[in-house]
Amino acid sequence: MRGGVAPSRVYLPKGPWTTLLDFLVERFRHVPPIVLQGRLERGEIVDEAGVPQSPDSPYTGLRWLWYYREVPQEADVPFDLPVLYRDRYLVAVDKPHFLASTPGGRYLRETALTRLRLALDMPLLSPIHRLDRDTAGVLLFCADPESRGAYQALFQSREVRKEYEALAPPSGDVVLPLLRRSLIQPRPGHFTMQEVDGEPNSETHIELVEESGGLGLFRLRPHTGRKHQLRVHMSGLGMPICNDNFYPELKAYAESDDFSRPLQLLARSIEFTDPVCGRKRRFESLRRLGGRSQASPGANGLPSRHDGLRCPATGC
Repeated sequence: MRGGVAPSRVYLPKGPWTTLLDFLVERFRHVPPIVLQGRLERGEIVDEAGVPQSPDSPYTGLRWLWYYREVPQEADVPFDLPVLYRDRYLVAVDKPHFLASTPGGRYLRETALTRLRLALDMPLLSPIHRLDRDTAGVLLFCADPESRGAYQALFQSREVRKEYEALAPPSGDVVLPLLRRSLIQPRPGHFTMQEVDGEPNSETHIELVEESGGLGLFRLRPHTGRKHQLRVHMSGLGMPICNDNFYPELKAYAESDDFSRPLQLLARSIEFTDPVCGRKRRFESLRRLGGRSQASPGANGLPSRHDGLRCPATGC
């Protein structure tokens, strides 16, 4: 680990390249060749044995190279990441809006995983599932590498009960509660998703909790976990989630985030039977949508208020 970030790797297939630099320039077309050359000259790209490579190293396929990703001018996310629960197997946190779950793309150090590895001194911490960067709420990590598979299997077999909240304008044409079922597929040429005709692959139970000032507070219970599922389903019903920059229409790309306009979607709770100890687990976010009051973390990183939080081990 370096600063809480694990090294990345790239596989070298069989190919016609003469030098290693030739391959890297073609493989990473979005990176200026002078940057790749500089990293090789500084010995920042190594083989499996840790031997630094150079720009004129002859190309040899069928092996791995290792390096640390660099993200220039990564913007700070000015929100806390309270720890809701921690034991030798699990870490549950209350992720804020705008913070990515794990490193990827433009985000490296300003991610929940990297922050936690540093703050908790847990370099082997790994994600069990993910939340979209735009979504806040309960997020789980595994502290024991040997137990990670058992926890991930819960999500794959749909043995985890997840509940979300969303703020959106209600529609008089939609009778609630309802079960939204549809076939969600990637939109051609885009990273967003769309509903199309065909056998459904997604299900969300949707109900209206309360309505005020032209907005509704909705409770969403997904039975499946398709990309952007809740946002797509709410938009498809004519009730797009407030401050959604992707649905129903993709907004113009912005170089920086508007922290005053978070997506009004919150992962309120996660509940499951722990595969390691057999206890019932339930973790709840202490955040509120729409600027309503929320608990602040104490000096030790734990929430200073525990309503809705149940620790099966201690009863606290």
